[in-house]
Amino acid sequence: MAKKGNRVQVILECTEHKATGQPGTSRYITTKNRKNTPERIELKKYNPILKKYTIHKEIK
Repeated sequence: MAKKGNRVQVILECTEHKATGQPGTSRYITTKNRKNTPERIELKKYNPILKKYTIHKEIK
C-alpha cells in the first residue's frame, strides 16, 4: 500500500541560468514537508554549466 503523508517531491530550477540565455538547464529534485513549508523553497545548489553555486527556486 502506498504511503500517505505530507512529504512531496519538488523540482528546483536555477534562476541565474535563465537570465544568461545559455542552452540547457540546471534542475534538482528533492522532497519537502508540505505542512511545515507551504511556500515555495529556495536553496543554494551547484550549477555545473555556470560552474558556481546559485539560487534554485521551486517550480510547479
